[in-house]
Amino acid sequence: MNRLDLDTLEKWYLNNFEDKLLGRRIVLEDIEPIIKTLKTPFVVRELGTSETHKNIYHITLGTGPKRILLWSQMHGNESTGTKALFDLFKYIQAHKEEFFIKELIKTCTLIFIPMLNPDGATNFTRVNQNNVDLNRDAVDLKAKESNLLRAVLNDFNPHFCFNLHDQRTIFNVEGFKNPATISFLAPSIDEPRTLTDGRKETMAVIVAMNETLQKIIPNHIGRYTDEFYPTATGDNFQKLGHNTILIEAGHYPGDYDRDIVRKFNFYAILSGLKYLVSHENYTYYEPYFDIPNNGKQNYDLILRNFLDDQNKQIDIAFQYEYEVVNNRLVSKLVEYQRGDLKEFNAYNEF
Repeated sequence: MNRLDLDTLEKWYLNNFEDKLLGRRIVLEDIEPIIKTLKTPFVVRELGTSETHKNIYHITLGTGPKRILLWSQMHGNESTGTKALFDLFKYIQAHKEEFFIKELIKTCTLIFIPMLNPDGATNFTRVNQNNVDLNRDAVDLKAKESNLLRAVLNDFNPHFCFNLHDQRTIFNVEGFKNPATISFLAPSIDEPRTLTDGRKETMAVIVAMNETLQKIIPNHIGRYTDEFYPTATGDNFQKLGHNTILIEAGHYPGDYDRDIVRKFNFYAILSGLKYLVSHENYTYYEPYFDIPNNGKQNYDLILRNFLDDQNKQIDIAFQYEYEVVNNRLVSKLVEYQRGDLKEFNAYNEF
């Protein structure tokens, strides 16, 4: 019961992922019709609205004593976790008569907020409509959306939180050229990065998720920096006693739309939930420290041995940047660095 049957899961996913959600830019108008079709065992209600009065939804599953809060698109331009949650919803509805899902519903109460920042999603920006980064607003609580999330936290009092984000293509797995396709973090509660019981419990869940992913994308999993950010949501929720698991979805070769990475994100969440259902004590945390750190050595494109104005050979590195034009997401390559870049890798080199 403790492990996912990955062969069976792969076969199911191939034909059953939420194919109404594709591409990098996912907006409220994409998810709202799907949310309105969710039926038992889900309970859907409107949590509130954004700064521009877009709906923010609150979806509940289960009635058990273990309380788990999951949210995505706190940053509007980070949609991979959102797609993974809707894959999870389809999986739960398709398997609601099976033992694991019955146990999940019986032992846990889950609250999902699949899009916390719909204004940022429309604009494809990290910030909300008032230029507030919700992930740096945990102390000041300037944003309407930040206050909605905090109200759920205070009322629900979750034991575990899943904080779903995307990370840039620049991140590799330390010691490898591979992109950090998924990175995990058990956030710190202070600058010394004290190893509290809560952090250990958080790490134990991450260990279970990492074991699953290493079977299908070995050496593509990294560990995000645990530097303490005093105003960050995860750090503050962890500090308040809510074990917070950060999942950062990154690049996979050729998958700039992150429609392959979403699957790995879904597998990680599902295996984490299975671990929480199957265990009462979360003490097996030491292998967390065996997960390699994230590096910052990958670029989208490097031009090698380019001749500059002085006829000197240099390398030039580029990254994709995105913006919404006429309600469509467009990308462009922007120069990030030039010089001797032999220590850096690129997904495309010329």
